[in-house]
Amino acid sequence: MNKWVKMGLSVLFAMAMTVGCLTGCGSGGGSGTAGGSLIFLIWDPGQKAGMEAMAQAYMDEHPEVSIEVQATGWDEYWTKLEGAATSNTMPDIFWMHSNQMFKYADNGYLADCSEIINEADYSEIAVANAKGSDGKVYGVPKDKDTIALLYNKELFDAAGVAYPTADWTWDDLESASAQINEQTGKYGYMAFSHDQIGYWNFVYQNGGKILNDEGTEAKYTDPATADAIKYFISIQENAWCPTQAQFANTGASELFFSGEGAMYYAGNWDLANLCKTYPDMNGKWDVAVLPKCPDPASGDGRAVISNSVSYATAAEGKNKDLAMDFLAFLGSEEGQKIQGESGAAIPAYNGLEETWVKTFADNGYEINVGGLIDAFDYSVKYVNNPSRPAWEPRVEQIMLDIYAGTVTAEEGIQKMQDAVTEAIAEY
Repeated sequence: MNKWVKMGLSVLFAMAMTVGCLTGCGSGGGSGTAGGSLIFLIWDPGQKAGMEAMAQAYMDEHPEVSIEVQATGWDEYWTKLEGAATSNTMPDIFWMHSNQMFKYADNGYLADCSEIINEADYSEIAVANAKGSDGKVYGVPKDKDTIALLYNKELFDAAGVAYPTADWTWDDLESASAQINEQTGKYGYMAFSHDQIGYWNFVYQNGGKILNDEGTEAKYTDPATADAIKYFISIQENAWCPTQAQFANTGASELFFSGEGAMYYAGNWDLANLCKTYPDMNGKWDVAVLPKCPDPASGDGRAVISNSVSYATAAEGKNKDLAMDFLAFLGSEEGQKIQGESGAAIPAYNGLEETWVKTFADNGYEINVGGLIDAFDYSVKYVNNPSRPAWEPRVEQIMLDIYAGTVTAEEGIQKMQDAVTEAIAEY
């Protein structure tokens, strides 16, 4: 077991006794596919209804089975899951994020799912994110995601600016932001510090990389990467962009839906919830694909980071046979179609993207998400490697230090390079 994993799990062992009953006590109802009860743990309450719809469909076909979907917040989710892992009381079914996959798979906590899926049925990125270091599949691909540019149509109209198109570049993003700020006094593009929803997209649009293709080498100091990071950071210098200190008090989403900002980037997984949360804004905002780099160091300037989540079960779960059967259903065309129709996420299953697209119109939500599906043609796999949990928080803090002015962009980028290089070497 890796040193950093040992340290984390030994600290969390003490929490396992208090966590175990919540996640494991519902797991003793039976074994095999003949019947039993399963606990299905997720970290996004906004997707609970969609997961319950899938569970209900399975229970309709297997009336001897009961499945309870439990939803919690992100931080609490991982505390519970790690605590349960140390005492073999993990929930029967649970979500696995790609940035945690290596940790759980490589240390023997997840069941091998290779035999219950056909890899060709799913997005390549989704399958890759479901694998451990040994190349085996330790989760059933759940979804695939992309990043969208959200824009406030009312602010664009008030400033006399045309809505974003698929041909927009960074220059258009800046120009529109400046004009909206000048004409309305509101913010333009709100560039909050984030990797997947922020600067990573700019890096790959400019032809740069965060890691090499094998995930064994940091690329922060490569010119194409460093230039894109500097550009993203420099956006905050404009009057039309809030500072990171302002974002700490009021998030970009809140500013956007209160009419204080015209644009920000968000994951497609947020869109259905935003429509439900802000019904009074229906028809007043829309989405577009990300603007491209106007003069990339290489490539055509288009790129968008794409990630995915997997469904998983414990390697030694009490209801493993039944859990595996339910996992197979979750990964089936039938199960994935139900997920798409719920609006919870874009199915990882190839050819079912329109089930997610259609749900917006079916619910009367006036946003045009169809164009986001086209972005998968130039999507880039979410940046990940086994040592990511060690270097990610360090890199995130260095970005904030650059914004705060305690280090220069040049110094910070070198620090990022060193942080990732050290983490890879220590893994």
